[in-house]
Amino acid sequence: MKILSWNVNGLRAIVKKNFLEFIENENPNILGIQETKLQKEQIPKEISDIGDYHKFWNFAQRKGYSGTSIFTKNKPLSVSYSLPDERFNSEGRNIIAEYQKFYLINCYFPNGQMNEDRLQFKLDFYDNMFELMEKLRKKGKPVIVCGDYNTAHKPIDLKNPKPNEKRSGFLPIERAWIDKIIANGWVDTFRMFNQKESEYSWWSYRFKARENNAGWRIDYFFINEEFKDIVIDAFILQNIPGSDHCPVGIEINI
Repeated sequence: MKILSWNVNGLRAIVKKNFLEFIENENPNILGIQETKLQKEQIPKEISDIGDYHKFWNFAQRKGYSGTSIFTKNKPLSVSYSLPDERFNSEGRNIIAEYQKFYLINCYFPNGQMNEDRLQFKLDFYDNMFELMEKLRKKGKPVIVCGDYNTAHKPIDLKNPKPNEKRSGFLPIERAWIDKIIANGWVDTFRMFNQKESEYSWWSYRFKARENNAGWRIDYFFINEEFKDIVIDAFILQNIPGSDHCPVGIEINI
């Protein structure tokens, strides 16, 4: 089973580029999408016409902002859309799908660059997400958490770590949360297969960053370590254009 995750930075915009071709060529069993930036009435007809997938949406209250979606060939047993703390549920950032043999959380984690309040919101969101991850873990299934985490974990995960040490996205306090979940038995699937490689999933639109591969790896798939052996591959599709992010993915054998 192939599961992909992609921050499309506006689904309506990317539909006009290469999104439908991407779906046809990659043919994922499940696709988690972040930053859809639309409301229900704005879903493009081209998306509605895709017949191979069940589609689930979580829209932000604010128009043109955030939002997530899951396209899935296998219909989930159930789908939910909220974190334990209600203050995190107005921005459309989560979709939790339960399948017979695993859970999938598709998440668009907040960006903390705006100001100190927004950074604290991001850190609190992280803690609430960890609470949800651990709650689902106790049910005894694999829990797969994909999406745009908005933090690069280690210096290997961005082109220019030193100049970015004081920038949200690479702050020690943000990176410590990833340290925390790893210490608690959650596995960065890309690093299972790529211990020493610097591959990126996001590039600024400025300074020809993508052309020069001056990027960050901020899009991840994590899984609870007791089920890590179901992951048989993890990868980054750097050659897929259309957004400032590229898709990332895993293959699982269940």
